Amino acid sequence: MVDFQFEAQVKGYGLTTANILYRLPDHPTLLQEFLWQHYDMAPDFPELFKFLEFWDREIEGPVHSVTIAHKRLVGPSEWRGAKGLFGLH
Repeated sequence: MVDFQFEAQVKGYGLTTANILYRLPDHPTLLQEFLWQHYDMAPDFPELFKFLEFWDREIEGPVHSVTIAHKRLVGPSEWRGAKGLFGLH
């Protein structure tokens, strides 16, 4: 069984971190911070946009701003399978 995270990385997904600043419903002058991290595909970020749509629908605190950091960890050209295993004494 292949690990989901490794399979996603080989397909081109990278680790995405979003720093979400949102306003508190009871105190609109205050900003609260929420960090979201998931494997996502740049530059479209479908997983992040699904999460932000969920936020708009379900959470009362309106989003002020979103800062995104993304890093591809492994690409198809950077990974290759081992052809053999050799043991040394």
